[in-house]
Amino acid sequence: MINAVGNPQTILLLGGTSEIGLAICAEYLRKSPARIILAALPGDPLREDAVSELKSAGATQVDVIDFDALDTESHPRVIDAAWDGGDVDVAIVAFALDGDPEELWQNQRKAVQVAGINYTAAVSVGVLVGEKMKKQGFGRIIAMSSVAGERVRRSNFVYGSTKAGLDGFYLGLGEALRPYGPRVLVIRPGMVRTRFSAHVKEAPLTVNKEDIAALAVSASQRGKELVWAPGTFRFVMMILRHIPRPIFRKLPI
Repeated sequence: MINAVGNPQTILLLGGTSEIGLAICAEYLRKSPARIILAALPGDPLREDAVSELKSAGATQVDVIDFDALDTESHPRVIDAAWDGGDVDVAIVAFALDGDPEELWQNQRKAVQVAGINYTAAVSVGVLVGEKMKKQGFGRIIAMSSVAGERVRRSNFVYGSTKAGLDGFYLGLGEALRPYGPRVLVIRPGMVRTRFSAHVKEAPLTVNKEDIAALAVSASQRGKELVWAPGTFRFVMMILRHIPRPIFRKLPI
């Protein structure tokens, strides 16, 4: 149960070795101790490091459950396992896959894999977590989207399209759950300094994972539904959304 000052006592991280997800957990732990449940891919070599990181950050308990995003038939068991110890106050959806953008649109297998993880799996766990939180009558879902999905660019349209789908789903899930108590926050970051983006040239308005974490916790506690990171991106995208396509395709983005 979220305590009187708004701090969660149990947090579920779907994508248990995600640097941004772990940073959000650590930000919550700066405010108050909590139990963390890491749902991570079996065999991920970073699982033990994630557990140590959160214990050092002040977690009262860190549990790890196996989670394979592509195995959607196993997702009901994963979410049931997460709720086995009682209610979950905050669920963070922070798993994703990217690849070489030029290869992705010409490689059917890899394109389907990216779509399966970034969109289909996100919808799968979203439905299941939403069902649990609707039943308990409270809770917060934090979904990591991207500005790449707000107006999909030719330069990375396979990845961008998956984030566009995720974004729309979680905004809709927030509307559906609102009458029952739970709240959903969608975060649209630009580039973040993590392993995920280490192979890409740094773009303007790039931020640190700690910046995303601070924003996520603050916005979720204030009941926000949608935020950009950094906030400047809201105004950048406001302009880009309305640029005619013949001009948009000539922009160096």
